[in-house]
Amino acid sequence: MSEKSVIVIGSGFAGLSSASFMAKAGWKVIVLEKNNTPGGRACQLKEQGFTFDMGPSFYWMPDVFERYFNQFGKKVSDYYKLTRLDPSYRVYWSDGYTDLPADYKALREVFESLEPGSGVMLDKYLREAAYKYEVGVNKLVYKPSQSLTEFMDWQTISGVFRLEVFTSIKKHIYKYFKHSRLRQLMEFPVLFLGALPQDTPALYSLMNYADIKGGTWYPEGGMYAIVDGMYRLALELGVEFRFDEAVSKIEISGTSAKKVITSKGTYTADAVISGADYQFTETKLLAPEYRSYSDRYWDKKVMAPSCLMYYVGLNKKLKSPVHHALFFDVPFDQHGVEIYKDPKWPTEPLFYVSVSSATDPSVAPEGQENIVFLVPVASGLEQDTEALREKYFQIIARRMEKHLGESILDSVVYKKTFSVSDFVKEYNSFRGNAYGLANTLMQTAIFRPSCQSKKVKNLFYTGQLTVPGPGVPPSLISGEVVAKQVIRTIK
Repeated sequence: MSEKSVIVIGSGFAGLSSASFMAKAGWKVIVLEKNNTPGGRACQLKEQGFTFDMGPSFYWMPDVFERYFNQFGKKVSDYYKLTRLDPSYRVYWSDGYTDLPADYKALREVFESLEPGSGVMLDKYLREAAYKYEVGVNKLVYKPSQSLTEFMDWQTISGVFRLEVFTSIKKHIYKYFKHSRLRQLMEFPVLFLGALPQDTPALYSLMNYADIKGGTWYPEGGMYAIVDGMYRLALELGVEFRFDEAVSKIEISGTSAKKVITSKGTYTADAVISGADYQFTETKLLAPEYRSYSDRYWDKKVMAPSCLMYYVGLNKKLKSPVHHALFFDVPFDQHGVEIYKDPKWPTEPLFYVSVSSATDPSVAPEGQENIVFLVPVASGLEQDTEALREKYFQIIARRMEKHLGESILDSVVYKKTFSVSDFVKEYNSFRGNAYGLANTLMQTAIFRPSCQSKKVKNLFYTGQLTVPGPGVPPSLISGEVVAKQVIRTIK
């Protein structure tokens, strides 16, 4: 029996994951990547002695990464070193800040200082969140979501009310905490899931469990260390990579993908897994008659936010930097509406700052600082000109200066911006989204775009627009899920 072969399009987290699982199963695997390095959105920028992670910066759910490498007889520590951050992150308010300590007892004291009795409520809240994490992350997300019957086991059915899929996380949080700042702290982890807390199922309190109990970690060298580790593992498994090779067409014969045509050649394989943007694959690589979803379908999808990002190098050290900081120093309601309900450039944005050089001196020249600023914005926004980007940079940098009590703008020696149009150009991202589809109830599990084409029997999809959803850990899981689906389907 001849060796089966698969083409994987894209080398983001999901593409790397699916490639390795396919190679482990004995398939010949070729990964085609349009850019010159692996990683997709999690690529790395190196300029003037500064090293920036251009994509994800929060390392949550360390158990998911450990489980991934364990399945290949490896450990995370074989590829990169982790440090738990303490504080996990800092939140700036209009009149000061709150540090979220890694130690749970210390965190309870922070809660109690804001609202007496809230420490006990946090215990209760996290007991429920632990159950959701156990069922949600360790069970539900590993299903291909091809049919509702996959979820018809007793634990899922009997626990459906405990999972609280029909209650909003906002209502759930408000039941436990009264203080506005505690409510904001508990709502923060779900904001990047792509919907307002009132539109996100309470199931996602599992994110609070991931945050508080799982902890916030940092891989030495930056998040790209994960990409590098996954890439090295794939090479060890025999995966072949072709960089600087953009796919232009998937050629179909009958009901099978027969050829993948690139800027440099033509490939044939028994199966094709697209880790590229799902909507791009359907609308740009397939003829209309082979698309699973119509333009109308995509137009109705609720997208998670995009970002306005700044990669900044300072020629000095900040006085007391923390690795992760959230600036909740203005009201969120208006910014939330401008992201999710009435898309427009924000009037008064909240924003996030990562100073990775506060933890890792290797990412900046000696005596200098590496900073990434991120403003969440609506997907699909246009006219993200340099003038507009500079306007927002001045706004957020001056607010940060005010809170830190020291200058930033006069110390900038390097700056690069990245926003909606860049997500489209660099990653073929639908509407320039940064985080995929919003995790609303009607865009969860079987309601997400399928990981298997409805019209082409050997074409499959992985990544944040299909199951299980957005984020780095779900992308690793997505690669595993689709690989199993390919192996089950292609005999």
